[in-house]
Amino acid sequence: MKFKQFYQSLLLLVLTSVSAIAQTDLSIFEAMEPRSIGPAGMSGRVTSIDVVRHNRNIIYAGTASGGLWKSVSGGTSWEPLFDKEEVASIGVVTIDPSNASTIWVGTGEGNPRNSLNGGYGVYRSLDAGRTWKHMGLENTKNVHRLIVHPDDPKTVWVGAIGSPWAEHEERGVFKTTDGGLTWRKVLYDIPGAGIADLVIDPTNPNKLVAAMWEHRRFPWFFNSGGPASGIYISYDGGETWDRKTSEHGLPTGDLGRIGLAIAPSMPDRIYAYVEAKENAIYRSDDGGNRWRRVSNKGESGIGSRPFYYADLYVDPENENRVYSLHTTVTSSEDGGKSFSTFVNPGFIHVDNHAFYVHPDDPSFMVLGNDGGMEVSRDRGGSWHYMENLPIGQFYHVSYDMETPYNVMGGMQDNGAWLGPSQLLKQGGIRNGYWERIVGGDGFDVVPDPLDTRYGYSLSQGANIRRYDRKTGQMIGIRPEHPNGERIRWNWNAGVNIDPFDKKTIYLGGQYLFKSPDHGDSWEIISPDLTTNDPEKQKQAETGGKLNLDNSGAEMHTTITVVEPSTLTQGMIWVGTDDGNVQLTRDGGQNWSNSAGKFPGLPANSWVQQIKASTYDAGTAFVIFDEHRRDDWNPYVYQTTNYGRSWKRIVNEGDVFGFALSLVQDPVEPNLMFLGTESGLYVTMDGAKTWAKWTHGYPTVPTMDLHIHPREHDLIIGTFGRAIWILDDIRPLREAAQMSMNKLKEKEIHTFAIPDATNAIIGPYWGYRSTGNGLFMGENKPFNAAISFYARAKGKVKMEVANASGNIVRTRTYNAKEGVNRVYWGFEADGIRQPGSRKPTSKNATKPGGYDVLPGTYQVTLTKKGESSSQAINVLRDQRTSWDAQKISEKQAFITQYYELVSQVTAAVDRIDEARGIADNVMALDKDHKELKEKVEEIKEGLKSLRELIFAPRVQGLSRNPDLISSQLGNIRSKIESSYKPVTQPQQLAYENAKRNTTPVLESIDQFFGKEWTEFRSFVENLNLELVKDFK
Repeated sequence: MKFKQFYQSLLLLVLTSVSAIAQTDLSIFEAMEPRSIGPAGMSGRVTSIDVVRHNRNIIYAGTASGGLWKSVSGGTSWEPLFDKEEVASIGVVTIDPSNASTIWVGTGEGNPRNSLNGGYGVYRSLDAGRTWKHMGLENTKNVHRLIVHPDDPKTVWVGAIGSPWAEHEERGVFKTTDGGLTWRKVLYDIPGAGIADLVIDPTNPNKLVAAMWEHRRFPWFFNSGGPASGIYISYDGGETWDRKTSEHGLPTGDLGRIGLAIAPSMPDRIYAYVEAKENAIYRSDDGGNRWRRVSNKGESGIGSRPFYYADLYVDPENENRVYSLHTTVTSSEDGGKSFSTFVNPGFIHVDNHAFYVHPDDPSFMVLGNDGGMEVSRDRGGSWHYMENLPIGQFYHVSYDMETPYNVMGGMQDNGAWLGPSQLLKQGGIRNGYWERIVGGDGFDVVPDPLDTRYGYSLSQGANIRRYDRKTGQMIGIRPEHPNGERIRWNWNAGVNIDPFDKKTIYLGGQYLFKSPDHGDSWEIISPDLTTNDPEKQKQAETGGKLNLDNSGAEMHTTITVVEPSTLTQGMIWVGTDDGNVQLTRDGGQNWSNSAGKFPGLPANSWVQQIKASTYDAGTAFVIFDEHRRDDWNPYVYQTTNYGRSWKRIVNEGDVFGFALSLVQDPVEPNLMFLGTESGLYVTMDGAKTWAKWTHGYPTVPTMDLHIHPREHDLIIGTFGRAIWILDDIRPLREAAQMSMNKLKEKEIHTFAIPDATNAIIGPYWGYRSTGNGLFMGENKPFNAAISFYARAKGKVKMEVANASGNIVRTRTYNAKEGVNRVYWGFEADGIRQPGSRKPTSKNATKPGGYDVLPGTYQVTLTKKGESSSQAINVLRDQRTSWDAQKISEKQAFITQYYELVSQVTAAVDRIDEARGIADNVMALDKDHKELKEKVEEIKEGLKSLRELIFAPRVQGLSRNPDLISSQLGNIRSKIESSYKPVTQPQQLAYENAKRNTTPVLESIDQFFGKEWTEFRSFVENLNLELVKDFK
């Protein structure tokens, strides 16, 4: 069994990881964490839900490929719990009924459609999800049910549905009686059948009912049903089982998937959704011994497509009320005879997989589906959608060249979306900033490089549309064969734009289609590039003999990848789902096939991705994905001679999980990023060694990768956690260029600094106060990002010099060992404000001042006497107007303003120091009555002077715009951070402030020339310590 071999290779991964990490050491890059930008408004597939019975605010939600999530606020906010484990697919989450801090998870979702994800057995947490321990059963691959004994927490039953891609023995019902230390398989039939459902009698924990399901998937076909499918009952805790057949009232012939539910208020009543020649609801009223069909003939409300969903739930207080989960949710009030709509699919996403009904209050419900999760507190009368779970399953991501650039992509069952990589507004990237492009299952989205208002979006079966972002218009442009021949379109078809003629697009069926005019017309430029195997073209029969399911998801012998070279016009790579890697170097006139030239690769493997080199026209990379044939190993190859030969560059043991995506850095060829089923990997030595990137990035299928050519950002499309961005990868690039050892020899090293725009940051839209429930993707910091390496932790001094060499900004950072990333807000050194604390050291960082002008600056970092410099280009916001002469005049205006502020600051310093001296003098002779009177008199005078500048301290709120501090602060807020010329109101405000400040400063001078001098003389006559003489 192939996935057994894959997991055995984990030992090799562990044994080789020490030497590998020695060469590809990512620990120093800990400060470089990618941003999760969402979206979350359309979420993704939720597969399992459990709630703490005595505290319904604590909800656990398992997802198809986005890990496990927890809310302690009834769904107001969520946190991920499974980011560091081996896999991200959750089949079932179960809370120990006797201890809510013990959580069990079975991995690998139990909804075996073409895009399902696999697992790695069973995990347990003893601290409510904070930490996890792997408890075995890794070869079960997909676990759909897990039950903890209500009275004995060491007894657990696992219902393993098993991998749909293979026949294997690690499936069935497993039992432990020692808390997961050891497991026994207690129910099993054949290698092609696993457990579709498993329920326990709430009044008798020794009674279990299981549904065995015979099923099998291939890349081109699937079958649900067979003689091994059936219902089994155990009365002794799973030690022995009785099978129920047509002799007990179940339908004759082969059965398919079966969903089970026991009525808590009448445990002898058991319901079963039975996939058969005629799907129906069956019911037993004697505990499962005898069965009869109860659903009306032809009752469509029970649902269809049972291979994808066949779950039943019974109201805990009403044994006649049954819920059926399928495309929508329907309910029966008459014991399963008839069903009507319970959840309106116009308001709630379709395709439902998880349901929770509170056992003590059936009005509290939680529903999980392909669009996320909803909570109802009035038995389905209304639903609250959880719009803060970023678990979208993206097949592809891409980007445009706007500023800031946008990212876009298509999601499993949630359409295609476009959103900003960075938002020039306050707050995070909220769901409302994402634009929906198309519905259905979204796949590739390709923006038009000539005008990003337009682009191309694919949904399933190569349904390609040209979209208009401004109007929302969608024009279907999928080509037809000129002779009426049926085109085989992959579920996730290959599409691309010609890099030399940007009006030209390519689309793959079994032929390669080319359009020179944005899709208005098409021509076929290739023969059939697939194997054209007729045995893999029987999609009309897919689903099996019980229920056909010809959705297009199993369409095979098709083109999955179209990759034009960016170096040679007319050179195009094409990959197919049946193992062909085709290359034309003359625009489609001639083709060469690399099939059979990949060492160690099984024949007819699925081509997942091809990346043409940006360095050399003859070099390309190809990824094959064989998990659909039960091979979970990574297959990544490179050619340097136009496909005449290929070298494998990722082997078993290099990474965990099969490979999905790859991108080579466009500047340093030794730097590459690899996405696998379990996460993100990096090589800095040309694929000799690989290391997993764990800094702020979860275990998740990493489906697509791009490096933005202008911003140097790594754009990451995940199949389970939406979109992420690793800002500015140039520290990794430079480390690869100079080698890690040379980098580590340096005390300090400054990496290339990206151009930084001093942008105007506007207010956010739609909300004032957000609470805790609003999703906000992490926005990119607005300031200039400065990355540097420090050999050890310690103080680092930064100096920013202008083009004339003058230092305009100095500040100090506390550096950590490794790569640090700090941010400069474009401010020059400023001045102390009146009343602020005096610096205790001459090396203290000065307050920030006005924004520097656009231009090139030199940033120098110094640590322990060693310095490293890089240039930075400060750019202005192109959305604003610009007058260089007037901006220059503004700098002179700011200088005048600073001089005035400095005078006031010095005056306040005199007042505050004098007050301290007066207190010290009084402490010298507290019993001296006349001295006390003089001190109080001088302090009252000082207080009166200070209140000419600052408002007196009072309880409550006090604002006085006439005070000097208010006038000066009003000017500061308007001039320092704007590139606009000085306005007339600003000029008048300065003149008024100066006019009003002058007499105040004169009064202060007069006070110290007279009252303070007299006070000093009085103190000296008492032979006390001299008082400072202010000049």
